[in-house]
Amino acid sequence: MSDTAPIRLAPAAADDSVELERAELYGLLAALWLAPPDEALLRQFGVAVTQAPQQGGPLEAAWEALVAAMRATTADAAAAEHEALFHGVGKPEVFLYGSYYLTGFLNEKPLAQLRDDLAALGLTRDTDRGETEDHVAYVFEVMRYLIAGDGAGDDPTVHNLEQQRRFFRAHVQPWVGALCDAVQAHPRAEVWRSVAAFTRSFVEVETQGFDLLEA
Repeated sequence: MSDTAPIRLAPAAADDSVELERAELYGLLAALWLAPPDEALLRQFGVAVTQAPQQGGPLEAAWEALVAAMRATTADAAAAEHEALFHGVGKPEVFLYGSYYLTGFLNEKPLAQLRDDLAALGLTRDTDRGETEDHVAYVFEVMRYLIAGDGAGDDPTVHNLEQQRRFFRAHVQPWVGALCDAVQAHPRAEVWRSVAAFTRSFVEVETQGFDLLEA
């Protein structure tokens, strides 16, 4: 599984595939939660479309705020904020792991369940990464992979809406909102307050989409 999807910093145009747009947004969010934006990514935000093609859409305001926050920061400032919120010495200010929000502890049963589900999909953790599989960036990257795959050899029994729905319901929807709450409430959050707001809006849209699929 690739580290991140190619990132195009604009909501997809009306004639673009909805699935491509979803995959790109999952890839973008995976990148932003995993590490602070570098100069290249900030330059992309500098020329990003600031308005969604559908005025009044559910992601419009959150996207505009995210673009504005990225344009107002620097790579050094974003790196310092990411370090202060999610790393630092000892216990981080904000945890980024599903097990913590589901049980109050790290490396608990939800992580084991996630690993079982990943194995069933033929996925394993990149051993070069220090984060466990329940890191928010990892589960977003899995969603990107289930939508877009990695190439011509992708298995249609893995890359389909039903697998996306199952993974989202089990490993994204139950806890990502709590992560967003924690970030948005933190007094030191500036850039990631906007990242959290956009993440919340996007997860809400995805939830509504899967609700319709089940109706």
